[in-house]
Amino acid sequence: MVPWEGYVSDETMGTFAPIALYWVYAGGYQLALHRRPLERYRLHTRAEEEEKNLVALPAVVRGVLLQQLVQAIVAMILFMVTSDSSAIVVQPPIIIQAFQFLVAMLVMDSWQYFVHRYMHQNKFLYRHIHSQHHRLIVPYAIGALYNHPLEGLLLDTVGGAISFLVSGMTPRTSVFFFCFAVLKTVDDHCGLWLPYNIFQSLFQNNTAYHDVHHQLQGSKYNYSQPFFSIWDRILGTHMPYNLVRRKEGGFEARPLRD
Repeated sequence: MVPWEGYVSDETMGTFAPIALYWVYAGGYQLALHRRPLERYRLHTRAEEEEKNLVALPAVVRGVLLQQLVQAIVAMILFMVTSDSSAIVVQPPIIIQAFQFLVAMLVMDSWQYFVHRYMHQNKFLYRHIHSQHHRLIVPYAIGALYNHPLEGLLLDTVGGAISFLVSGMTPRTSVFFFCFAVLKTVDDHCGLWLPYNIFQSLFQNNTAYHDVHHQLQGSKYNYSQPFFSIWDRILGTHMPYNLVRRKEGGFEARPLRD
């Protein structure tokens, strides 16, 4: 039994709940990022954000909305093709759902690592497609899905569809998986190193880890996203860092390689 049962279908929730959650969670972070009491948790100063970023917030919002429109269309098609409206879907035992969850996480990580890395190594793809995401040298939450439309389709939307299909999860389980993936992706771009943040505590691939990738020195490292750092460690693209306090307040993720 889930709260939306009897009101909307699992397929509808799987399509639109992650989008709504993105704006709620990212919006909360965006407000927090500019509150003075939280300055001591920032990974970059306000001055750095204003000076280094190459795109304005309104353009970022438009870019994210475009990606989410494409995402919703693909999700509706995916659920329409894979669901049988005449059949009663029975949720598997929780242990099976947990296994499907883990499989989907590993599949998504694998897909995004290799596509992401190739977009950095191929000069044409980087210059014309992936560089759009790196216009945010100082990441913030709302910009987590700010990508070129083709990258958004290939990296995030297709990657999510493959994770869903390979794991064999039901549409209901996918609601929780895609919402979890959205929360993790937004958190990785939030620009704040917060005490008691469960994502930053449990995952080595976290806000500071991805911040290193957005820095010039780390742009060819830390490709892994959104969950684990397995592929970076296996294939030699892992860049360690020290999290140090800045004298003026806040933190800095300082890469340890030259």
